[in-house]
Amino acid sequence: MTPLLEARDVVKRYGDVQALSGVTMALRGGEFVSIIGPNGAGKTTLVNVLTGLLRPTSGRVVFKGRDVAGVGPVRLAALGMARSFQLVNVFPALTVAETLAVPALARLGRGARPFASLARDAEVADSVAEVAELFGLAEKLPRLARTLPQGDKKLLDVASAFALRPEVILMDEPTSGVSTRDKTAIMETLVQAARRIGVKGIIQVEHDMDIVFAYSDRIVALHQGRVLADATPDAIRADDEVVATVLGRPR
Repeated sequence: MTPLLEARDVVKRYGDVQALSGVTMALRGGEFVSIIGPNGAGKTTLVNVLTGLLRPTSGRVVFKGRDVAGVGPVRLAALGMARSFQLVNVFPALTVAETLAVPALARLGRGARPFASLARDAEVADSVAEVAELFGLAEKLPRLARTLPQGDKKLLDVASAFALRPEVILMDEPTSGVSTRDKTAIMETLVQAARRIGVKGIIQVEHDMDIVFAYSDRIVALHQGRVLADATPDAIRADDEVVATVLGRPR
């Protein structure tokens, strides 16, 4: 099967520091792929390269057969790729409805329209209502986003990306800072929402190994900017080098 998204021998340098060293990985249709690794392994840099925020020093990023290295998240969103925005932090004065309207307006080509027009825009309102319902936020649409509990803030961050109706979604630490119970609830909600909206593939960066092993079809383990392993959860568990180097457990 032709991959939806690929990194091909990606190198990223910051001056003398090499954050990524020949990283190759792929996301195929129907896959949920987790990227793991210790701090400084290059996880967030890789996601930033995959989502067009950073241009690789060398190598290619291919999305649906097109080289998209460095094109930027706005262009990638139009092509069908999105990442969670953390808009709650970016726009703390917005309500939940307004936060979900930002990507809806962008998807519909109405990014310049003021929020005052939202009540009169049935298409945007319907999009906001649908995504809010999928993520259990329908009763909280009038609330200021910054006043939500942390678990709901995480859901809202992910829901904002889903509002773009992407084929591929990338998430950086979607469950960080919430309780174990809330982590599972968040993951169940986003997986169900992905199925209902028609998302074809998901990549996440995640530190919680219980979440990683429970939801991943494949796991890419990074260490010092290189791919240490790219395998199924069972194969990762059985790999002594990965267990010792990435998971920090004795061989």
